[in-house]
Amino acid sequence: MTLQADQQTPVAKPSQLARMRDSDLWHSFVTHRGAVVGACLLVFLIVTAFAAPLIAPQNVYDSAELQLMNARIPPIWQEGGRWPFVLGTDIQGRDVLSGILYGSRTSILIAVFAVVFSLAIGVIVGLAAGFFGGIIDNVLMRFADVLLSIPTILLAILASAVAMGMLPPEWRALGAAGVIVFAITLSNWVQYARIVRAQTSVERRKEYVEAARLLRVSPRRIMLRHILPNTMTPVLVAATLSFGMAILAEATLSFLGVGMPASLPSLGTLIRIGNNYLFSGQWWIVLFPVLQLSLLVVSINLVGDWLRDALNPKLR
Repeated sequence: MTLQADQQTPVAKPSQLARMRDSDLWHSFVTHRGAVVGACLLVFLIVTAFAAPLIAPQNVYDSAELQLMNARIPPIWQEGGRWPFVLGTDIQGRDVLSGILYGSRTSILIAVFAVVFSLAIGVIVGLAAGFFGGIIDNVLMRFADVLLSIPTILLAILASAVAMGMLPPEWRALGAAGVIVFAITLSNWVQYARIVRAQTSVERRKEYVEAARLLRVSPRRIMLRHILPNTMTPVLVAATLSFGMAILAEATLSFLGVGMPASLPSLGTLIRIGNNYLFSGQWWIVLFPVLQLSLLVVSINLVGDWLRDALNPKLR
């Protein structure tokens, strides 16, 4: 009786967290020092950026908190520095640390939306081109080739300048973030389209797709339910790596004056403002935003490099 009772006792299924901890991907992550350091640093930078209203000494969007009498204060460890301006202030009396936190949040949000929109457009175009082939493939890919023939930053500058010129003057400050997202998306969706097209061209010839066609499954369902999941691994790796490039693209556009305005600072805007005073002794105005931008991009690239290696079956 005891033996039968033991045999009938149901075995508890491991939780989702336990299965994740036992997976090869998790083991690859925890044994990869660069990935762990990059992930921890990235989480810290993102959390502090979005917690800026709680931890920043100053609200950089409130002009009432900016006082010219506090302008050009050096970092707290230098002579003349004072609390709470730990990293000093700029020429407008804006706290550099607060500007970095709020600016990082703006840059991260712009990069996230740019990557999401680029991914959505690229996946749709790549699926259509790879699945249907023929004239649809030729038209879509030739258009993508035209965009690839133009340097990415020049295409982004052109798109940003044209879009900003079409907006009424009173809307340009509020619409600057959307314009930058549009400019980055216009130049970045092509890489996803080419990856998905190449994967789709291989998958559509496999037996499971032919079986779905014989069962009269609609092309849309075949593409979204069967082919798309098998193409997402290289796309996710590319999206992770391009996240850092999108942050750099936003910083470049803002640095060149076709991005975020000074009233809504991003990391690129802070670097552009500080660059004007680099040789006048106020080095901290440009140095700390540059360090923040570098840390963001490096941490993203560390995670992206690990993800590329972990999801590559040839390296397992």
